[in-house]
Formats: sequence, structure tokens, C-alpha cells
Amino acid sequence: MKKMILVATIAAISFSASAQKFMTRSGKVTFFSSTPIENIEAFNNEAAAAINTATNDVVFQVPIKSFKFEKQLMQEHFNESYMESDKYPKAEFKGKMSAVDLSKDGSYKTTVSGKMTIHGVTKDVQIPGTITVKGGEMTLNTKFMVATADYKINIPSVAAGKIAKQIEVTVNTILKKA
Repeated sequence: MKKMILVATIAAISFSASAQKFMTRSGKVTFFSSTPIENIEAFNNEAAAAINTATNDVVFQVPIKSFKFEKQLMQEHFNESYMESDKYPKAEFKGKMSAVDLSKDGSYKTTVSGKMTIHGVTKDVQIPGTITVKGGEMTLNTKFMVATADYKINIPSVAAGKIAKQIEVTVNTILKKA
């Protein structure tokens, strides 16, 4: 009986040692809108993210008001008129990445499937990306498109030609062992 308890304890410790959580509170997210009239780019270095390698769970939260623009007026319009940041203060993603062994250093292609919530609207999404593991850190890189209409982000007709209907989102962030 004691031997069985010892084996179960060792197995539990081995499992928890191989299960790792990686986190950040300073994730980098950018978006880019390109039209013949104007290009708009914004940067955010305050995204929170976590990856659990035992369950392949991925969670991301991006504070909307933390996006910084080249022009202050663009930032005001973005927060007040388009994203309604006081009403919808964050964008979120919760999902799972495809099975990939992240236990050793290397670069791994993966797809993350889950639910993305922007502007109070939740959609099922699949996002391809690359995870690079090196020296106990994990770098997450992805680029994907978000349609403003899918998330009920209303663009006034006066600005319609200046804002793309498909916004390119880039995530390039480093997560450290928690």
C-alpha cells in the first residue's frame, strides 16, 4: 500500500513538474488599417496573456484604452466613437492551441481555436501562429485579420474611406514561466 502511494505521489509530482504556465502582463499587440486614403497603426504593450502547456489553454486580455496612436485625435475617435472603450474596456481571447510539445527549445507552428470577444461581441475564431521556446521563455507570434463588421464596430460614413473593413492584428509577445 505504501509503495502504491509513493508511486502515485511521484507520478503527480512528475506531471506537475512537466506542466508549465507561461505569463505576461506586457504583451505587444498592434493593429494596422490600410486604405488608399490613409494608413492607421496603433500599438499596445499592456496585454495580459497566459499559456498552460499541460492543458494547451491560451488566454489573452487587451485593454482597449492602452492602444497608442501617432495622432491624439485618432486615439480619441478610436476610444470614444468606434470601440466605445468605457463600455467595452477590453478585448479577450480564450481557447486552446493545437497539440504541440513545448517542453524543449524550438520553433513550433500551431493553431489556436477559441472565442474572441471584441466590442462586446464574441466569435469563434481559429488563429495560426508560431511559438518559439528558448531558455525558459516563450515567444508568441501571430498575424490575423479582424473584420470590423463582425464585431459591430460602426464606422461613420464620413470616415469609411479612411478605415479598412479588415484590420490586421499582430501579436508578438514574450511569456515567462509563472
